[in-house]
Amino acid sequence: MDIRHTLKSRRALSAMAITAGLLLTVAGCGGGDDDKSGSSASSSPAKDSGGGGNKDKESASPSSQQTLAEVKGGDLTLKVTSATRDDGGFVTVEGTVTNGGAKSWVAADWRGDERELAGNGGSIAGASLIDSTGKKKYLILRDTEGRCLCTRFTGGLQPGETTDWFAQFPAPPTATTKVNFQVGSMPPASVELSEGE
Repeated sequence: MDIRHTLKSRRALSAMAITAGLLLTVAGCGGGDDDKSGSSASSSPAKDSGGGGNKDKESASPSSQQTLAEVKGGDLTLKVTSATRDDGGFVTVEGTVTNGGAKSWVAADWRGDERELAGNGGSIAGASLIDSTGKKKYLILRDTEGRCLCTRFTGGLQPGETTDWFAQFPAPPTATTKVNFQVGSMPPASVELSEGE
């Protein structure tokens, strides 16, 4: 076996070890029942969003589902249609946003203030879930390169247009059934968490 093949094998083993370590880290960050401090939660997810945009899904789109919450801020209307606990300790929140104004909307204030999230552009990366009972704020999940597990609004939202969005967060403790979804300057939307199938 020559040096090139040996180096390839070592790189593959290193990549597998890093991936396994990240999966264990994510699994260890779930729950957090004992920590009652107001610190924020952030972890590296086990799966990649593939660059955001629209979440691939075979089931009905969020726009055809029941509305759990609706809030208005300026010319925007944000609807939350689903807030589901997924396997692996995540919560996926989905909904729609409608631009009721006369100008294009680019989601600049929705991308968040964190330096790590700056590369997400016009996205919902600055969203958070607030668990009032557990006194915790859960920040959006992101991959190891700082890309959020959320929708990116590529090209903005034209006047009168409505688009679907999604965002993933660490799951609060199972005793928590209600959270507030917050993004940008929009008012908080109170939503009930449901269990995944």
